[in-house]
Amino acid sequence: DEGPVIAAIGDIHGRADLLNKLLKRLDKKLEGRVRQTVFLGDYVDRGRESRDVLNMLLAYQDRYPETVFLKGNHEQAMLDFLADPHENVPWLEWGGEETLASYGVDIGLPRDLEVMQAQLAELLPESHFQFLMNLSLRWEAGPYVFVHAGLDPERAIEDQDETDLLWIREPFLDKGEGAFPGKVVVHGHTPSKKLENLSWRINVDTGAYWTGKLTAVLLDTEGNRIFVSS
Repeated sequence: DEGPVIAAIGDIHGRADLLNKLLKRLDKKLEGRVRQTVFLGDYVDRGRESRDVLNMLLAYQDRYPETVFLKGNHEQAMLDFLADPHENVPWLEWGGEETLASYGVDIGLPRDLEVMQAQLAELLPESHFQFLMNLSLRWEAGPYVFVHAGLDPERAIEDQDETDLLWIREPFLDKGEGAFPGKVVVHGHTPSKKLENLSWRINVDTGAYWTGKLTAVLLDTEGNRIFVSS
């Protein structure tokens, strides 16, 4: 098929090496085809190359300006730490220390949260900050709804709460077919070694930071789903 295709890419979590491999595979597979790429969030934390990942995403945006970048809970946590480190200490344990180290922030003990915040604010390129500030929460195309974590099954798609879009798990994952009639939700956030390719939702988070596998799903106008991994 030579028609247009949507490529939705799961949680990267600081693995620039895997992102590089996956993008090369997608370039080869999609050569000559019109593509719309959607990144599903969680670009930073856990892995050691968060800074490099954001550089790669910005370069990809220059190459494909129509690319959609969604916000993950880890991007929000990073921004929250910049705003108030004392209220957002847990971010450090969620992989934030690795992100700080990737920017050259001193993460040695004892911790001085205000110093770490100040160093991150100084070392974070303005282009990275603007990228993080301008991430989208949801994107739709045809029958597909793209979000980071999922949707509250008790709310209409247009009435979703930002916290659920970034964080929800069981109320969404356990709902089952029929939760959103006529729609297929494409998401990440919940890592799984086994792809979750269901009739009503597709989970593209294959736990890149610990499995070494970063995955994308290719969706065409005929309803086909093709999975490509690093």
